[in-house]
Amino acid sequence: MKLRMCSRFIFFLSSIVLVSLNLRAQTLESLPLLRSDTTKHDTIKNETPSSVPAGNDQLSAPRNYYNLLRNKAVSRKGLFTVHKVEDKFYFEIPDSLLGRDLLVVGRIAQGAAGVRPGYTGYAGDQIGSTIIRFEKGPGHKLFLRRITYQDHAGDTSNAMYAAVVRSNLQPLVAAFGIGAYSPYGKASVIEVTDYINGDNDILFFNSSTKKSMHVGGLLRNMCYIKDVDSFPMNVELRTIKTYNLTSSGEPFTLELNTSIVLLPEKPMRKRFADRRVGYFTERYTDYNANPQGVKVVNYIKRYRLEPKPEDMERYKKGELVEPARPIVYYIDPATPKKWVPYLIKGIEDWQVAFERAGFKNAIQAKQAPAGAEKLNWSLEDARHSAIVYKPSSIANAAGPIITDPRSGEILESHINWYHNLMSILRNWYFIQCAPSDPRARKMKFDDALMGELIRSVAAHEVGHSLGLTHNFGASSTVPVEKLRDREWLEEHGHTPSIMDYARFNYVAQPEDSVSERGLISRIGEYDLWAIEWGYRWYPDLQPEEEIAVLNKWVTEKQENKSLWYGSELTTDDPRTQTEDIGSNAMQASEYGIKNLKRVMGNLLTWTYQENDGYKDLTEIYNGVTNQFDYYLGHVLTNIGGIYETPKSPAQAGPVFQMVAVESQKEAMEFLKRNIFATPTWLLDTMVLARTGESPTQTVGKSQDMVLRHLLSTNTLSKLSVSEAMYGDRAYRLIDYFNDIDEAMWKELKTYSPVDIYRRNLQRTYLDRLIELSEKAGKDYRDVGPIIRVKLQEIHGLIKKAISRTKDPITVYHLKFMEEKLAQSVDN
Repeated sequence: MKLRMCSRFIFFLSSIVLVSLNLRAQTLESLPLLRSDTTKHDTIKNETPSSVPAGNDQLSAPRNYYNLLRNKAVSRKGLFTVHKVEDKFYFEIPDSLLGRDLLVVGRIAQGAAGVRPGYTGYAGDQIGSTIIRFEKGPGHKLFLRRITYQDHAGDTSNAMYAAVVRSNLQPLVAAFGIGAYSPYGKASVIEVTDYINGDNDILFFNSSTKKSMHVGGLLRNMCYIKDVDSFPMNVELRTIKTYNLTSSGEPFTLELNTSIVLLPEKPMRKRFADRRVGYFTERYTDYNANPQGVKVVNYIKRYRLEPKPEDMERYKKGELVEPARPIVYYIDPATPKKWVPYLIKGIEDWQVAFERAGFKNAIQAKQAPAGAEKLNWSLEDARHSAIVYKPSSIANAAGPIITDPRSGEILESHINWYHNLMSILRNWYFIQCAPSDPRARKMKFDDALMGELIRSVAAHEVGHSLGLTHNFGASSTVPVEKLRDREWLEEHGHTPSIMDYARFNYVAQPEDSVSERGLISRIGEYDLWAIEWGYRWYPDLQPEEEIAVLNKWVTEKQENKSLWYGSELTTDDPRTQTEDIGSNAMQASEYGIKNLKRVMGNLLTWTYQENDGYKDLTEIYNGVTNQFDYYLGHVLTNIGGIYETPKSPAQAGPVFQMVAVESQKEAMEFLKRNIFATPTWLLDTMVLARTGESPTQTVGKSQDMVLRHLLSTNTLSKLSVSEAMYGDRAYRLIDYFNDIDEAMWKELKTYSPVDIYRRNLQRTYLDRLIELSEKAGKDYRDVGPIIRVKLQEIHGLIKKAISRTKDPITVYHLKFMEEKLAQSVDN
C-alpha cells in the first residue's frame, strides 16, 4: 500500500514537471524577440536558475535547449536568432538555411589612428568578402564551407556535371559542435564566441588586405565582441580587434563590422558581357559550352531591376514603370550639409538613363535615418548602398561594389568620398578652366561652383557602382572644334560619357564664352545607351537567347560614333587616354597650352591669399607643369599607336589598325615645337623666385619623359612591326630617327650657342641612344644597325662643330659628348 502510494506520488510529481516544462516551452516560444522593425530590444530571460555551465565544444553532446539558454539569456530574432548568455554568443540556425548561400562582407567601422597605408584603413573600407554555407555533419556538428563559383558544368543531366563536381570539392573552413537543437528540432544552436573573437579570413581580413595594411598577429587579450544584431535578411557583427603591425610590431586597434547576408534562393538572370559595352564582369569556366574544350564565360555586374508583377504587361508595351525594388543610395550623416544636395543630384542624374531602360524612379538618394529611425539602421549594414564620407587627406573617390558571383547581381555599394578630393577638384578646374570661367580665378571656390564639381564626380562614381567601367575612348569621338562651340556644348557636353577621365573642357578659349555646361563633364549619350543595354529587361528571352538580340543591337548602335567604348585596358590606342579630350590630341593640346600660358601670366594674382605664404602658388604651379606633361603624353601615344576597335565577326574592317603616318608625324612636329624647343613660358622668374622650383629640373623632367617614350623598346618595336606590315605607309624607323635628329642637333649645323636647357636635352638624348645601342646589340631587326650608324653621324657632326663654334660653354659641352661618343663608337 505504501509502495503504491509512493509510485502514485512520483507519477504526480513527474506530471507536474512535464507540465512545467511544457509551459516553459510555450512561454519561451511565445515571448517577443527583437525584430528589425522594433525600436527597443525585447529580451528573453529564463528565470529558472541553472548551475550547469553553457558549453559548446565539439566533443560534448547537445544539451537541452532550455538548459543551454538559461537565465540572463538575451535573444534577437532575425536571419539567425542570436542568443547572448553572459559573455557567450550563440547562433540558432534554422534547418531551412542549411545549404543556402550566405555572403559575408567585412568592413572597418572605425579606423585605427595612424594606420592608413595608401587608400586603406578608413571607416567603411572593405576588408573581405566571401560566400559560405552551413551544413550538418556527423557527430552533432555543423560545418562551415567556403563556396566559389569558378567552374560550371551545366545541369545535373549533363555527363560532364559529375566529373566537374568530383574535381571541385568546396573546402570546409570551420566546425561547430551543436550545443542544442531547438524545441521542435528545426534549428541548431552553436556557440560562435571564440570564432567571432578570434582571427579568420571568413569574417575579417582577407590575405591581400592584411598584406596591404601590414596586419600581423591578433592580440586576443585586447579583443572583444561589441555587439551582434540580427535582421530579417542579415546578421551584423561588431568586434574590437587589436593586431600587431608587420612593419613595426606596434599594436593598433580597429572596430570591425561583419555582415552575413542571405543571397537570393533564385539568382538573378545573367546578362552576358560584350566587349563593346563597358561593364564590370564576373566569370566562370564552362566545361559544357564547348564539346572540344572549355570556354571562359563573362557576365556583367548590375542591380536586379525588374518590373512589379502587376506592371509586367505595361513594361512589355513600352510604358515607363517603377521597379519592384529601386536602387537606393544613402548619404553618410558625417557629410557636410552644404554638399548633400549636390551628392543627391549626382545620384539622381542617372534617372534619365534608367528611363531609357523602361524604369521610372529607379534610382533614389536618401539621407541616412536619424533619431529613433536610426536604431535599426547602420551604415555598415551590407543591405544598404551609401556614399561614405571619409575625413582623409587623400584626394580621391571610389565606387566599389559587392556582387552575387552566381549572377553578377550588385547587392550594394559603399562609395568612398575622401574629404581632400575637393582640393584636387579645385586645382584641376583652376588650371584647365580659369581662363574661361572667372569664378575659378581664386583659391577658394564659391559653394555653387564646388557643388557642381562634386556633383560631376558623384555621378561618375555612382556610374561605377551601377556596374559601368571607365570609357576612356568616349571623348575622342568629339571633333576638337566642337569643343569651342558653345551652342553644341550646351546640348551635348564635351564628352559623351561621364565614365571617361575627361573631367573639364580645357580646349575652350576665353573668347568662346562657353558656359558651365560646356566645361564640366556630365552624363552623356554613351552613358544613357550603356545603362539601357545593361538594364533593359527581356522577360520572354532566356539569357542565352539574349546574346543574338543584344549583339545585333550593339552592332547597329556602333554606327553612332558617340556610343563607341574605349577600354581603359587598351594602352596603345591614342583614343583611350586619361585626362584627354577631343579627336586630335595635337590640336587639343595646342589649345590647352594656350590656356596654361594664360594661367601662368596670372598665377601670382589668382593664387594670392593674404597672410598665407606661397603654398598655393607652389601647388598650382606644379599642377600646371603636370598638366603640360599630360598634353605631351597624349601626343606621344600617337607615335607607334595602334587603334583597337572590338568588333563582332559581322562587322566589317580590322580590329587592330596602325595610326596613320600623317598623325604620327604631326605628333612629332608638336614635340619639336613644344618640348624640344624650350618651353620658356613655364619659366616665369617671378614665380620661380617664390616657389623655389628649379627651372632646369622643371623642363628636364618633361624632356626626359618624352625621350624615354620615344626611345623605349616598346615604341621602337611597334614602329618596326608596322613597317614590316605596311611598308612605305608606315612611319619608317630611319625617317623617325632623322626627324628626332633634326630637332635635336639644329645648333650644330649653324654653329650657334646651345643654352643650358638644350645642352641638358642633347646630353640626355645621347645617353639614351648609347644605352639603347647596347641593348639593341642582340636585336636582329633594324633598330640596332640604325642606332649604330646614327651615333657615328652624330659623332662626325659634333667633331665638325667643335672647331667652328665660338661659345665657350657650348664647346665644352660638345667636347664632353664627343668623348662619350668616341668610347661608344670604338666599342
